[in-house]
Amino acid sequence: MDALNPMASPDPAALRLSGALPDWNPEADDALIVRAIREETPDVKTFVLAPKDPCVFRYQPGQFLTLDLNIGGESINRCYTIASAPTRPHTISITVKRVPGGPVSNFLHDNIRVGSVLHAVGPMGDFSCFAQGTPSPSPKYLFLSGGSGITPLMSMARSFHDLAEPRDLIFVHAARSPVDIVFRNELELMARNQPDSFRFAPICEADSPREPWHGLRGRLNLGLLNHIAPDYKEREIFVCGPAPFMAAVREMLKTAGFDMSRHHEESFDFAELAKAEPEVAAEVEIAEGVQAVQEALAPGVTTYTIEFAKQKRSIECRSDMFVLDAARRAGVRLPSSCAKGLCGTCKSKLISGTVDMKHGGGIRQREIDAGMALLCCSKPTSDLVVDR
Repeated sequence: MDALNPMASPDPAALRLSGALPDWNPEADDALIVRAIREETPDVKTFVLAPKDPCVFRYQPGQFLTLDLNIGGESINRCYTIASAPTRPHTISITVKRVPGGPVSNFLHDNIRVGSVLHAVGPMGDFSCFAQGTPSPSPKYLFLSGGSGITPLMSMARSFHDLAEPRDLIFVHAARSPVDIVFRNELELMARNQPDSFRFAPICEADSPREPWHGLRGRLNLGLLNHIAPDYKEREIFVCGPAPFMAAVREMLKTAGFDMSRHHEESFDFAELAKAEPEVAAEVEIAEGVQAVQEALAPGVTTYTIEFAKQKRSIECRSDMFVLDAARRAGVRLPSSCAKGLCGTCKSKLISGTVDMKHGGGIRQREIDAGMALLCCSKPTSDLVVDR
């Protein structure tokens, strides 16, 4: 207590530095206060979050949070990779690129202010060079990022930097122009701080209106990669970016004879969520054939009716099939991302009916008790009515 005022409350900053704080538990309180907002580029912002009551975040660099948002009266879940490092555990940050027409990114950019409250679950995910099961530690890394896909790799790089780990790390980032290089100043500072172990190599496709680009130009290709990291075949490679970027890198490395067991990429693309739509006709045609074979092999499996109340659509779903898979095959559009029960994007209210759900942490027990389910990992055990 304050010596001059024995009734004064403890200083929150002093509490956070006391070293005796509990871990953040979203099951107990999922509310996070926006402590700061930073403009990284003209269309990218970082939101720095902290719990209402002092506690610390525990996570692996590269993991993500799932935000639970209410936008226009509709509940929307959206995943964002954590950009901060667990070496600074008192706050956690997400970095969001504004997507034209994207309901969530535009809501965050236009409506969230310092002091706003966001609700989140997590952290989750296994894309990390620090995670169990990866071949880490490796003495040499190559990070390849494109656009807003820089965030999980930034979390890993920040962690190495804070820990002063003696790792040889080359960080290659592809951007449209100099003004679009996310975290540019910080990455350049990290390179100055660790000249013997950290190299930052941005690649731009074009000049900015007020800044001509004199660095590496174009799109990442094998020629540029050999120039930047001639020893890339000796490195552990982590890749994140838009789906076309990751596919191009994958093909480039395969063509070059790279040992793909040392290639790691984010398994689902959060940035594509707003644009994701099933390839309806092809999937329905394939599904009908698959279902006929399945029914012949397992004639005793029950088929249930799934009604999507808001879309006024009804489909059939076998008891050995996930609801999300059946919906996609029938051409019903539903939000989804990981398809592993992790991210919470497909979380939906069951108006009636029951399911067998085997999730990976993307839903809280109180939500299950309230009748919510993750459609990607739920098999029907009765007819269902879903609030979608």
